[in-house]
Amino acid sequence: MVYNVIGIMSGSSLDGLDIAFVQLTEVRGKWEYEIRVAECLPYEPEWVAQLSGATALPAMEYLLLHSRYGHYTGQKVNEFIARHQLDHQVHFIASHGHTTFHLPGEKMTAQLGEGAAVAAVTGLPVISDLRAMDVALGGQGAPIVPIGEQLLLPGYAYYLNLGGIANISARQGETFIAFDICPANRVLNALAAELGREYDENGALAAGGLTDKPLLEALNALPYYEMPWPKSLANEFGTGTVLPLVQRARLSVQGRLNTYTNHIAVQVAKAVEKLQQGLVPQEEQQLLITGGGAFNRFMVKLLQERLQPLNIKVVVPDEQTIKYKEALIMALIGALRWRQEPNVLSSVTGAQKDSVGGALWQS
Repeated sequence: MVYNVIGIMSGSSLDGLDIAFVQLTEVRGKWEYEIRVAECLPYEPEWVAQLSGATALPAMEYLLLHSRYGHYTGQKVNEFIARHQLDHQVHFIASHGHTTFHLPGEKMTAQLGEGAAVAAVTGLPVISDLRAMDVALGGQGAPIVPIGEQLLLPGYAYYLNLGGIANISARQGETFIAFDICPANRVLNALAAELGREYDENGALAAGGLTDKPLLEALNALPYYEMPWPKSLANEFGTGTVLPLVQRARLSVQGRLNTYTNHIAVQVAKAVEKLQQGLVPQEEQQLLITGGGAFNRFMVKLLQERLQPLNIKVVVPDEQTIKYKEALIMALIGALRWRQEPNVLSSVTGAQKDSVGGALWQS
């Protein structure tokens, strides 16, 4: 079977709306993909402000934003289709939305971007609310990308995504384990903004700073890092807990960037080390890095230095895979939902069972 799907993702780093038109082919349980065309549409400042402030809104204002952002997403999809001449080629849309509240302990997660609104604007079937069923079944609702790594990107022992939050997936036999490691680009971008930059290009600012040992130790001592998996992070952990801790340090912005980049590298190495516990030592294994942090050369250098003693080789893929892996996997999750097949792994999230997640909207 062949599915032509538009996958949509809005990450916690708020860099923009990722839209990917993907052809997915399934033959006897084996999946292949081709990203036909993809774009990241940067958010206008007013949308950054609205999305970042959504959790502080009264209930009615929040729901109005939920509807408004759904209509905005649908309009951007229509423009994308027209720009790339994709009329009558798209079978359906899989929209992740933008995560706001994420409280799996209370069996609740929320993503802005009403699926009904996207379907109404585009006239196409839309699959949304991709995490809700897993959370209702007692899971963390995150990470959900391991199903796509398993089916579309075989051959790696570890998969690291460096987006607004850093998360890792690991293949252990036939089972996948995955969890959120720490805040990543959401914090780094906020620090770079203090110097008028959208982000620290290539990690050049961080590379020019000095590591502050007391701050690094304080960051590494945060209780979350000692929690067992499955576990996941809300955006507020980065903006409400980590960022203020970093900003209170009497350091230059470059020093803060350097220290926090080292913190990410330390926590990734610790996560891999924990995943290796109890396993028979093997020959060199590979870790695939995707997400915006894969373009941060200083970050990649630190990761390779810390992972080399663990016999791990860091692999940075092609630019399209780096940028649009999550949008691609949202498309796959949508296709699995369309087929009514499990698309969220309980071995990753801790839910009662694998689930078929996603609400289907048809105008």
